[in-house]
Amino acid sequence: MKEIFKSLNRISTERIVNFVELRISSIKHLKLDNKNGCLICGEDLVYNNLQKRIECFYCKNTFETNVLCKNHHYVCDECHSMPAYSAIETFCSKSLLKNPLEIAILLMHHPSIKMHGPEHHFLVAASLLTAYYNTTNEPTNKSVMLSEAQKRAKNILGGFCGYYGNCGAAVGTGIFMSLITHSTPLAKEEWKLCNLMTSNSLHSIAHAGGPRCCKRNTYLAIIEASRFVNENLQIPLKTGKQLQCPFSQLNRECKKEECKFYKGCNIDTSFAQNES
Repeated sequence: MKEIFKSLNRISTERIVNFVELRISSIKHLKLDNKNGCLICGEDLVYNNLQKRIECFYCKNTFETNVLCKNHHYVCDECHSMPAYSAIETFCSKSLLKNPLEIAILLMHHPSIKMHGPEHHFLVAASLLTAYYNTTNEPTNKSVMLSEAQKRAKNILGGFCGYYGNCGAAVGTGIFMSLITHSTPLAKEEWKLCNLMTSNSLHSIAHAGGPRCCKRNTYLAIIEASRFVNENLQIPLKTGKQLQCPFSQLNRECKKEECKFYKGCNIDTSFAQNES
């Protein structure tokens, strides 16, 4: 019996050590995730004696506060603690940005958006819808479509990419295209477009290879969707000409130099037809 108890104690001790090592490993990355500084830019927070009226970065409401970062970013308490899907919809409904990659990256800095997770499925669709309706100047449509996109995106399970062979980020672009074209199962050209959209995104994501990375797949999906909209609907969604992933060191399975978005690497995301 003594030998059995010794064996059990040894196993328990090993598990505790492994758990502690895992937590230490996670703590090493905290500063990269803006846990202590500004959620938006990572700069130190400034604590002032007098309160100032300032707009919340996410919800755009105005508050009196003593605390903001060196770059004058402020996130209100409600937005700071808001769940992922609510944070995405709140920010996108108020945002005037027209670059879907910029929108996505800003959202991915929110504390409720994890390194990997099904919230990215909605984030892709929401970033594209926001950029699209801001570009076409249709704010009323944007709010309605964001709400519907969230409902549809919640039907895409976590791990869909590996278990069903269809990355949720790619499906997010299909949701986006379905909404802006008002596609239904009985539609003709609209049905074709939203399925081609998902196909193009999935093709790009698949050729990047595994293991999964929700950040990389989000970038690829948004880039493909922006090109697709530009070419098929003649709506110029601009994604910029360079992209360096700010989340690479948070990903344990990061492919580093094998991924074209690895921090320190550049990529031209301009549209081919605009380069002539």
